Amino acid sequence: QVQLVESGGGSVQAGGSLRLSCAASGYTNTLGWFRQAPGKEREGVAAIYTTTGFTHYADSMEGRFTISQDNDKNTLYLQMNSLKPEDTGMYYCAADSRVARWYKSLTPNEVKYWGQGAQVTVSS
Repeated sequence: QVQLVESGGGSVQAGGSLRLSCAASGYTNTLGWFRQAPGKEREGVAAIYTTTGFTHYADSMEGRFTISQDNDKNTLYLQMNSLKPEDTGMYYCAADSRVARWYKSLTPNEVKYWGQGAQVTVSS
């Protein structure tokens, strides 16, 4: 069983930065971030293999968002820079104890474990 707790959400003006954290308990092999804007479907942001550190990003996210991990603290991070109003939404931490297919596909319905979400609001 894996439990995930996000923190670090908040409100920021366009062009600003935020860093989300996700504390994970239990064994994980794949971790990732997804987001869901109001009225839209959940979409993948980025994923990381915990044993190798390899990362994968959704095409539209790479460059402004950086996924990273601190294995000693069992914590996942998402550094978000140059934020835009369209980045507003709930950001969810995701995990799997296997080498998950969603690492590459970033498909939400393949995720096994979810955090409760952290709200990010970007104002213009």
